[in-house]
Amino acid sequence: MIKKIITNHIKVSNYLLNDIESIKNLCSLALSTILSKNKILLCGNGGSASDASHIAAEFVGKFNQDRSSLPAIALSDNVSSLTSIGNDYGFDEIFSRQVNALGNKNDLLIAISTSGNSQNVINAINIAKKLEMKCVILTGSNGGKMSSLGCETIKINSKNTARIQEMHILIGHIMCAYVDENI
Repeated sequence: MIKKIITNHIKVSNYLLNDIESIKNLCSLALSTILSKNKILLCGNGGSASDASHIAAEFVGKFNQDRSSLPAIALSDNVSSLTSIGNDYGFDEIFSRQVNALGNKNDLLIAISTSGNSQNVINAINIAKKLEMKCVILTGSNGGKMSSLGCETIKINSKNTARIQEMHILIGHIMCAYVDENI
């Protein structure tokens, strides 16, 4: 079983070589967002929420080198906001209300959903577009409903949630390394 998991991970990682241009676009968007004094917002549910937190922490803290803190917020991190919005407006609004409150024109939303069908993430994307934010979607094999939202989308060529999440964090680390090297 262990060998099978590792072999599958390597196979899915190799598929990313076909998405280098999309990954470069994400890296360039992240860098230009930060250089223009805008911020990066990230959102996702479950493991994707943890990935959003992880990447935001790499920007605010540090990744590979000491540098100034960079503006990034994982929308899954404020428990009081999540629970109050969920209670008052419903779970589908937990990210969109925060994007509406915190997002500005030319900020970047990184929306993470392994299925591409998370309604609360879709709602966040729709608000981000209304605010004229840049938006990149990280999702799984077919992209789900998010494929039709007109955003830059990086689809991981797998239906296995764990492999998709592993690639999302790899892409996040590539983005952080790119920003570190070019800031």
